[in-house]
Amino acid sequence: MSEFKYVGEELELFATARNWKSYWASRLRPFVTGDVLEVGAGIGSNTLILDSDRCKRWVCLEPDPQLAARLRKRLAERATADRYEIVCGTIEAFWGSKEQFDTIIYIDVLEHIENDQEELQKAASVLRPGGRVIVLSPAHQSLFTLFDAAVGHFRRYNRAMLQAITPHGLQPVEMAYLDSVGLVLSLANLKLLRQSMPTKAQLRIWDKCAIPTSRVLDKCFFGTIGKSIVVVWERVSA
Repeated sequence: MSEFKYVGEELELFATARNWKSYWASRLRPFVTGDVLEVGAGIGSNTLILDSDRCKRWVCLEPDPQLAARLRKRLAERATADRYEIVCGTIEAFWGSKEQFDTIIYIDVLEHIENDQEELQKAASVLRPGGRVIVLSPAHQSLFTLFDAAVGHFRRYNRAMLQAITPHGLQPVEMAYLDSVGLVLSLANLKLLRQSMPTKAQLRIWDKCAIPTSRVLDKCFFGTIGKSIVVVWERVSA
């Protein structure tokens, strides 16, 4: 594999969005169990927030060698360091192998992969019966902005798009939009500000004020609107 370098610059910036990470993690953590493969683990911010005592082995898959090196150093300092394995590569590293996982995670990753349907099918091929593929991605192609282009996104998703790329043998057990307030802010940026990257101050306001409000409103809207979307697919048990 030729050396991959991540083109986005948002990893460090969004690593500070604690309320946002806590929110989506609370929705996804109950589905994360057993042997876990995290695709596009980056600098490990999502690894640490999703890991729990319900997980046994955690494989971090990261194609960027520099990010993989940082991730390796960061996780080596954890008390549970022996649980983690860092692999510098893509899903190709496991496709066709005898490796099997209970949970495969794509947190703000799938939108960076050009052939997303093929990617998910390869992931499904190393999923155990009853296992889950979990995706969190930005929602609504109509909100695609300079920011998306700047960080290497190919697309944003809606329910229909995710339904269309459901891997063979899997079925969705959870699908919902998150951050309804953020949707309004994204529309404002699209029409007025047209920024390619939020400022630290804007990110703090969104995380501190908008996310707590979204946690309440999203329940009222039953997950029907939001600027991000989550989906959990499950393999039908053999």
